[in-house]
Amino acid sequence: MSRDKHERTVTMRVDTNGITLDVTIEGDGPDVLLLHGWPDDRTVWREQIPALVAAGYRVIAPDLRGCGASDRPTDVAAYQTPVLLADVVGLLDALRVQRTHLIGHDWGAGLAWALGALLPDRIDHLACLSVGHPTAFHRVDYDQLAMSWYMLLFQFEGVAEEWLSANDFANFRAWTRHPDTDNAVERLSRPGHLTGGLNWYRANLGPTRLVTAPPELPPIVAPTLGVWSSNDFAVLEPQMKESGQFVSGPWRYERIEGAGHWLTLESPEWCNELLVDFLGS
Repeated sequence: MSRDKHERTVTMRVDTNGITLDVTIEGDGPDVLLLHGWPDDRTVWREQIPALVAAGYRVIAPDLRGCGASDRPTDVAAYQTPVLLADVVGLLDALRVQRTHLIGHDWGAGLAWALGALLPDRIDHLACLSVGHPTAFHRVDYDQLAMSWYMLLFQFEGVAEEWLSANDFANFRAWTRHPDTDNAVERLSRPGHLTGGLNWYRANLGPTRLVTAPPELPPIVAPTLGVWSSNDFAVLEPQMKESGQFVSGPWRYERIEGAGHWLTLESPEWCNELLVDFLGS
């Protein structure tokens, strides 16, 4: 475990569900758990953590399984959704967190929807960025299915890695337009990191899953915020906007104009203001 010189930020290794996650904890107050997506690690929240800490929260930001400095099992089955959810629950248990606010982006949003539905007693407020409720995503039209072409490509081990990484990740750079491309490429270039992230897709989004309804989840009772940005390259607005029908508690939808998929980095001030306002509601 390490601390910064102000002793407000702690970086620690936490054993959970048979693996070890690398976790940053900062601040004091009610807990806020941040779950990142692909191809990111917890640094995707670097603009939000100071704002949440300043607003009086304790932020918990892990590198999830297969990502960043956390463990990367090689078995594809080790990345199935129930396993990923157990990682998060085990992390909360290890930190003795009984109840938390939860914010997720991309894959982290997918996990957040499931945790909000399955653990109503442990989730205070729920905020999901970019990716909507799994059932809402499944119900969307052909345009979203066409936009999700990469999920099929990612099933082919070796082929996907080569397509993404060739010529200094030229396809990855052009396709995602990631606002932090150089750092993302540096992470993905480390041994095992690219495949570790792609295993999330291989374990959970095989070809039949694109046309098969996901398991039914209980309605979410926590106050829930859904946020989508108008220049998102991966997901369309309906899959988020229509997620409210799966929330029995208060539902709020916000659209960010002009930002791409990584709204935490592209519109940080707007995103921070929105999240702090929502958590305090």
